[in-house]
Amino acid sequence: MSSATTSNPAIGAVRTALGVSGVLSLVIGVLILVWPGRTAEVAVGILSVYVIIAGLVNIAVGLFWRSGWSRIGYLVLGVLFIVAGIFSFANLSATTAWFGVFIGTLVGILWIIEGVVSLTTVGHGSKARAWTIFFAIISILAGIVLLFSPLLGAVTLFLLIGISLVILGVFQIVRAIQFGKAV
Repeated sequence: MSSATTSNPAIGAVRTALGVSGVLSLVIGVLILVWPGRTAEVAVGILSVYVIIAGLVNIAVGLFWRSGWSRIGYLVLGVLFIVAGIFSFANLSATTAWFGVFIGTLVGILWIIEGVVSLTTVGHGSKARAWTIFFAIISILAGIVLLFSPLLGAVTLFLLIGISLVILGVFQIVRAIQFGKAV
């Protein structure tokens, strides 16, 4: 390896960025796989903090807004955000379960819509007609299954994300080690 390759600050910065993102992915993935419930609660807790901060920002905007309905709207919206954030923290486990059901239901609906939309493309001279029909049927069936058990679907998706983060984190760390080395 040449000294120019190892001493280039840009290469060092890229290697560091790759390594840090790889380690973060690996750690978050392991946390999801080892403590999925707690990790989901932490994620919802972070979202709750964001909601409270958004509420404070909206109240600040409302206080400094000239006047009129916009001012009242910002103030009311700010209070609603803060109340939602406080309720989320009051029972983080229930909020996490509700959020899982919401995400599972949303994905189920989207998969059904995606399947129906795919079926509408079958008659447009597609060379992959059989594959499109197969995809559409699988998408619609998966969406229906997800609607009947949205929380189980959300947990499964969360665990798949954890597995993916572990794998991608390891690959990213290897990339960081290998980046910039002469071939």
